[in-house]
Amino acid sequence: MNLNEISYQIRGAVFDVYNELGPGLMENVYEKALIIELLNRGLQVENQVPIEVLYKGFDLGLQYRVDLLINKQIIIELKSVEILLPVHHKQLITYLKLAQKPLGFLINFNTKSIKDNIIRIANDKNHPDLK
Repeated sequence: MNLNEISYQIRGAVFDVYNELGPGLMENVYEKALIIELLNRGLQVENQVPIEVLYKGFDLGLQYRVDLLINKQIIIELKSVEILLPVHHKQLITYLKLAQKPLGFLINFNTKSIKDNIIRIANDKNHPDLK
């Protein structure tokens, strides 16, 4: 599957989880449910994946964790907040750069409209699947 096909499956899984559970639950509930949906769609899913932080080639001994990594290519960062803030977008952009992944999704489940709270962010606009 290319990135666009995987993205389509991710969006479908998000809609299914949202339609089943609705808004207002804790982030970890959505994470567990989304893992089930993504696996049922035949995608490879890793959760709470560590990303090391390097500075000029030196490992700083620090790690961030991405909520979900799909098919070793797409990062999903989940939120359950009143409103997505610019810092949430920056967080995903930084994760994409640190992990050197081409695509990510920022998803906020605590909303009346999930459609408007699935944010797709590309790290590598030159990637063949992202043109």
